[in-house]
Amino acid sequence: MEKENPSVGDLVRQWRLRRRLSQLAFACEADISAKHLCFVETGRARPSRDMLLHLCEHLGVPIRERNRFLVAAGYAPAYPERPLDDAALAAARQAVEKVLAGHEPYPALAVDRHWNLVSANRALQSLLVGVAPELLQPPVNVLRLSLHPRGLAPKIENLPQWRTHLLSRLRQQRDASADPVLSELLRELLELPQPDSAEPPDLETDIVVPLRLASDSGPLSLISTTTVFGTPVDVTLSELAIEAFFPADTATANLLHSLRKVDSTATPT
Repeated sequence: MEKENPSVGDLVRQWRLRRRLSQLAFACEADISAKHLCFVETGRARPSRDMLLHLCEHLGVPIRERNRFLVAAGYAPAYPERPLDDAALAAARQAVEKVLAGHEPYPALAVDRHWNLVSANRALQSLLVGVAPELLQPPVNVLRLSLHPRGLAPKIENLPQWRTHLLSRLRQQRDASADPVLSELLRELLELPQPDSAEPPDLETDIVVPLRLASDSGPLSLISTTTVFGTPVDVTLSELAIEAFFPADTATANLLHSLRKVDSTATPT
């Protein structure tokens, strides 16, 4: 069991075990002696700041947790954590909005580390017709929105496949980050009503899982990509992701382009 207030040695050991590495295997991977690693984990040696960041890098520790390692060892955090509305992140916000707008007429959205909606382009709005209003009240969790029976779930034609895909991503993220909020979100989503019938796996879509959606304007088939900020200069930015959807077929592309034309010619009332 993990301690409520772990020491830096406890944190190193927890994350090593989470990555399923023995002390010897991790020591070899991080290019340090197994004896020194043992001393760090047991508290007999206090690692330097650089050594801690080195260990975190090899363990794939998210930068939010890296700050926790440093504080536990008596050092100052290495990465600032500022809200998105902070003036220092204005350029980053503008970049996100440009990416979202530039992706139109295809849907795109930005989410935080807990899959809460940060921003979205106009193309996403046409897909949310009929969603229960309470699911669109901030903070909007896009996984809950997708799988809830009062959300998009009734419109998703391949719901068993899409549900398995989303839950698999969530499990991977939870395991990589050890975030208790993600654990609770996964528990909540697993308790939602499941599709009546299981859909057999499709070998052709193991790598790219499409979202087949029955919209009011016609059927849509979409594939998605995820974009993250590559340079970890801020905790908030490192946890921001852009989900961009692309048409999986010509019919979907034509339909989304036609919807954009209708939207651009609409007269405000």
